[in-house]
Amino acid sequence: MDDLMSVVDWSRGQFALTALYHWLFVPLTLGLGLIVAIMETIYYRTKDERWKQITKFWMTIFGINFAIGVATGIILEFQFGTNWSNYSWFVGDIFGAPLAIEGMMAFFLEATFLAIMFFGWNKVSPRFHLLSSWLTIIGASLSALWILIANAWMQHPVGMYFDPDTVRNQMDDFWALVFSPVATNKFFHAVSSGWVLGAVFVVGVSAWFLLKKRDTLLALRSMKVGAWVGLAGICTVIYTGDGSAVQVFQKQPMKLAAMEGVYQGSTKHGLVLFGILNPDKKSYTDTEEPFLFEVKIPSLLSLLATRHVDGFVPGIDDLMKGGFPQLNQQGETITAPSVYDKMMQGRIAIQALADYKEAQAQGDSAMMSVNQKILEENFPYFGYGYVESPEQLVPYVPFVFYSFHIMILLGGYFLVFFILLLFLLKKDRLQNMKWLLWICVWTIPLGYLCLESGWVVAEVGRQPWAIQDIMPTFAAISKVGSSIVQTTFWMFAAIFTLLLIADVGIMLKQIKKGFDQNN
Repeated sequence: MDDLMSVVDWSRGQFALTALYHWLFVPLTLGLGLIVAIMETIYYRTKDERWKQITKFWMTIFGINFAIGVATGIILEFQFGTNWSNYSWFVGDIFGAPLAIEGMMAFFLEATFLAIMFFGWNKVSPRFHLLSSWLTIIGASLSALWILIANAWMQHPVGMYFDPDTVRNQMDDFWALVFSPVATNKFFHAVSSGWVLGAVFVVGVSAWFLLKKRDTLLALRSMKVGAWVGLAGICTVIYTGDGSAVQVFQKQPMKLAAMEGVYQGSTKHGLVLFGILNPDKKSYTDTEEPFLFEVKIPSLLSLLATRHVDGFVPGIDDLMKGGFPQLNQQGETITAPSVYDKMMQGRIAIQALADYKEAQAQGDSAMMSVNQKILEENFPYFGYGYVESPEQLVPYVPFVFYSFHIMILLGGYFLVFFILLLFLLKKDRLQNMKWLLWICVWTIPLGYLCLESGWVVAEVGRQPWAIQDIMPTFAAISKVGSSIVQTTFWMFAAIFTLLLIADVGIMLKQIKKGFDQNN
């Protein structure tokens, strides 16, 4: 058992390592791609060669980042087969569909028009080159769409049924998968956060040029486009983040409780604006206060989660005990079952599957029908049958709580940041404010910190589930030794670090050359 948990922990660590490195490159690709396409559109409309110069400069940075992102993304997908083969077997017919579409349609679109985008200057018409640039970023966004649809399905499995004959989940409603509200919010939230990062990057690099008094006009033009894209992006992030919070409340209430450090639920629950968790609070069962210090906005969490000021938001203790009103999958109000009830239903489902297979081997169709019905009735909590202790169902609250609040605070900062930039750019005062230009430069790492924090909230907050309520991580792993996973973990850590160093080094070299490199 100890080796099993070691394999689980190292496999989770390896996947998290790959995902976090991959997420350094993807948002910048999405953001820079959009900004480059807008810049080229301005060039196409104005025929101003300086806009072409600006476009080609940022396009070079985009291409460097795009290449590294593809490399880490391929490794990430391979890990479903190497580290999570039970998961791949159990739901591969569903999970594999959006990934296959991403490879056949979106990535093909990117790869085809990327070549024209970089090597088609003066070889194709300006209109077709502009179209290629837009199709490249559309292809990148479609790649993100299908990957995020797959990820959203893991967090809210829909459009499927369980086939006891094959012991696999099968898709029965593709469009339910695609248009899941979780997937919709996740896609727009992730893509618009990429716009914010791309904007922060362009603004920061442009500020560096202004500080060095190099390419001032080109840097100011870049900054204006970046700031407008950033403002549009952060407004979309805030809107879709609100929608995502509602979906988390309805589909993953334990994640919401961890995000806000809620142990005891209540009506008119306040939103923690800032807080310091009590390190002595080790479990939902102890009597320690959850916070050493907190600043709350009264009733706001209830309003955001339930759309009612007096709505009840359950805490971790409530989710364990059950007994509070909640909506089921059909939108009906029911009394929430306790964790022990769910664990019992999960074990009944697992036993019914075993009995079904035994009856099938004996050719007893009557007993097969009986056990299939029992299995279907209890399958919504199938994964709870593998849970040995309720404590396994609680994510690490401090990690989720602080990551969430870092993301929220930085999101508010970016909103003010872009509004201030646009105001000062309009007044033509920014280039003389060195202190603010340095803030622009140092905002670049804050953009990465915000996005990585958001990814931590989404993934760590749903633990221990590989598929929400259906398969925990410790039932999803491959049968490999922990030493093998440890070895590959450190191999990947070294490779990804070298790739990151190379990526940063090449981008810095191109930035130092300045805008004149593409004349």
